[in-house]
Amino acid sequence: MLKGQEHIGWYWGNMTVGEAKERLQDTPEGTFLVRDSSHTDYLLTISVKTSAGPTNLRIEYREGKFRLDSVVCVRSKLKQFDSVVHLIEYYVLLSKNKKMEPETLPNRTVHLWLVKPLYTSTPSLQHLCRMTVNKCTDKIHELPLPMRLKDYITEYRYHV
Repeated sequence: MLKGQEHIGWYWGNMTVGEAKERLQDTPEGTFLVRDSSHTDYLLTISVKTSAGPTNLRIEYREGKFRLDSVVCVRSKLKQFDSVVHLIEYYVLLSKNKKMEPETLPNRTVHLWLVKPLYTSTPSLQHLCRMTVNKCTDKIHELPLPMRLKDYITEYRYHV
């Protein structure tokens, strides 16, 4: 379903709403996973732990682009992405940059922060190192490393 899903580790495939809720129940706020959507009009859903408990966001796919599902009046304002990984990376970085302290939020406001993926299994040390290098520099080919290693690092340039 997701191109390169073997690298990301937070795509869970076919999973029910109840199973996603159970997986996220005891995790910190902002923990998320991506799963196949149970709604026939959508391919994928993001399940995320909020201050009010686990909730779900559908990912819309239209005309070759992905975006979060929303009410019609807001939909055209939402950013579109070439891949689900780009969408997730964008909202993770946005959450890290825009997160407000709890005392500044109005009462009963629930924010959907995508902070930390819930992995299907522990990512390999190689993959974690690759993500760390990509977070630190975008000049991979200038590093004093063998070409094969540079190719491996640039194969997955995302920060999530």
